[in-house]
Amino acid sequence: MGKKRISNNIRKLRFFNDEMTQQHLAEKAGVTRQTIIAMEKDRYSPSLELAFKIAYVFGVPLEEVFAYDPEN
Repeated sequence: MGKKRISNNIRKLRFFNDEMTQQHLAEKAGVTRQTIIAMEKDRYSPSLELAFKIAYVFGVPLEEVFAYDPEN
């Protein structure tokens, strides 16, 4: 099985947003802290709706949060 094709910058974005906690992001996105942890560790790829919610929380385009690599 290959590497994940979807990567993210959630940890970096949290850091640059007043060091937002995983819990705070989870509450704003309507998920559990464990979901945020799994995404940051590339163990979980979010639904499209959740991906947009997270981008909205940070106030950035979807492409600044998530990247798709078709080669992996």
